[in-house]
Amino acid sequence: MVDRWLTPGLCALSVLAIFAACLLGSTAMPIERVFQAFIGGADEADRLVVWTIRLPRALAAFLTGAALGISGAALQGLLRNPLAEPGVLGVSASASLTATSALYFGLVAFNPWVLPFAAITGALIATALLAFAATRTQSVVTLILIGVGLSSFSGALMSLLMNLAPNPFSLADMINWMLGSVANRSFDEIGLALPFIGGGVALLLATRRGLSALTLGEEAASGVGLNLQHQRIWTVLGAGLATGGSVALAGAIGFVGIVAPHVIRPFVKHDPARSLVPSALLAGLILVIADIFVRILPSTNELKLGVVAALIGAPAFVWIAMQRRAGHD
Repeated sequence: MVDRWLTPGLCALSVLAIFAACLLGSTAMPIERVFQAFIGGADEADRLVVWTIRLPRALAAFLTGAALGISGAALQGLLRNPLAEPGVLGVSASASLTATSALYFGLVAFNPWVLPFAAITGALIATALLAFAATRTQSVVTLILIGVGLSSFSGALMSLLMNLAPNPFSLADMINWMLGSVANRSFDEIGLALPFIGGGVALLLATRRGLSALTLGEEAASGVGLNLQHQRIWTVLGAGLATGGSVALAGAIGFVGIVAPHVIRPFVKHDPARSLVPSALLAGLILVIADIFVRILPSTNELKLGVVAALIGAPAFVWIAMQRRAGHD
């Protein structure tokens, strides 16, 4: 019964959260004025606030969370490890590296679209490397180790770029990107990231049956006709595209890709295939609510969404790891 209402319920909650994000901010707007802005009957100032500032920001937060949530659920199913998430394969770090490189070399001064394009390029490069590795190895552990190495190397290069930053302004821009935020996002930026997020999600949904088969173990899954190599390639590629799109849209945001699938898993009887869509919806919902909190919190400087996500997700990650360890003891 819970399973049947899970996805519709999360859809409804997500719509309500996005609507609430249009209501709330540094200055709250009455419900009737937001409704009027949606249907075009409000004054120009209200329409500007809703359609140019608050709605794109809420949608960017939701899409970012959804991409990370479904990628986390798919990778956890592929690697059969509840601690897996998009960052574990180094795609997030690689996308952040190319974005910070564009900031370091001042390429963004020529065109602001260089930054999201650089992030997507980094994600695609990392995804290509991982897909190539998936064709060369039969070991999931080896794939994880390659991803960890890629993530560590990208992190080291990002630290080097920050250490060599030519001026405080470049350093501040790089740090802001690494902290993650959906502030000042527009529909144009959403439109740029959406094909990559949508393509990644489509690939992950297309491979969901293989994820269910993998719960039997690799040998049993292979015995029922699953091509393990193809499953790894398409799952990694889908997660890479979705994650790259999310980093291009919001910068580096961690942990939501771990937490959302873990919360959803008991409600779908631990079936990775059935957890994909609910995990995407829950992760999107979490980031929309977190961003509302970021905007209404009274502070001199607005907190970054990635910071709030880490403050929530890091303790949850530790708890998940402890639960996993307790289950093995």
